[in-house]
Amino acid sequence: MPAEYPLVRRFEESLWLEDGLSENTRKAYVSDLVQFLGWAEQKRGHSPEGVETADIEAYLAGKYRDNASSRSMARLVSSLRRFFRYLVREGDLGQDPTLGIEPPRTGRPLPATLTEADVDALLAAPDVADTLGCRDRAMLELLYATGLRVSELVSLQLGQVNLRQGVVRVLGKGSKDRLVPLGEPAEDWVGRYVATARAALLGVRQSDDLFVTARGAAMTRQAFWHLIKRYAIQAGIRKPLSPHTLRHAFATHLLNHGADLRVVQLLLGHSDLSSTQIYTHVAQERLKDLHARCHPRG
Repeated sequence: MPAEYPLVRRFEESLWLEDGLSENTRKAYVSDLVQFLGWAEQKRGHSPEGVETADIEAYLAGKYRDNASSRSMARLVSSLRRFFRYLVREGDLGQDPTLGIEPPRTGRPLPATLTEADVDALLAAPDVADTLGCRDRAMLELLYATGLRVSELVSLQLGQVNLRQGVVRVLGKGSKDRLVPLGEPAEDWVGRYVATARAALLGVRQSDDLFVTARGAAMTRQAFWHLIKRYAIQAGIRKPLSPHTLRHAFATHLLNHGADLRVVQLLLGHSDLSSTQIYTHVAQERLKDLHARCHPRG
């Protein structure tokens, strides 16, 4: 980050200390702010403390002309509002220039998900006779059984999984703990991996990380995602995948089988029920599709 924006540095620290936002979210906010403040300084001659509402409106108008998506615009407005409210609260500004500026309405796209047959094929793709394949099967089973975020999965420590009780303790967004049941298949595969493949991968090395690479290092989010894409191709899955695809499948399949929405909210670690409600739309869309294909007058 440029040295000329110490206020942004302070603001980023507050996002972590006060709000507990994830590193990815903090980076996104800071990137938005640095771009805007650079523009305000070069095009309007204003420092962060001198930014006016007209500057923000002009910048947003330019983004609209550049066909920025409604979601990126909503995040940009959120970044600016948080930043300038922080400056007012800290006494660096007398008035918030974002007052009266509303974020664009964003339609909530239905998350891409997999059918239960797709998931079965994906889980069966790794060669479990191989140590890496056993690890990958355990990771996929755990991910689908618990609905963890990929970042939560790869950061799991050995002590967070209790195979005797069949639960995993997850440290989620905002440093909030939650207990999630494993289910018998995931419990079985994780137990098998810990007892055999993990020790083989580590050799004489020591690690508290649950899932490790052939070099004994912790599995990374990027490396795991490359594995999922490779196994999806092996399984014949041609749908576009995202880091949340198995998480979406976990939530959707629970609801399809009658789970209560608030239970799914707790399992996913959503602080707001509205974040979970999108999955009810996924289930409804699948029911509509099933009706259209199977009912004689669908």
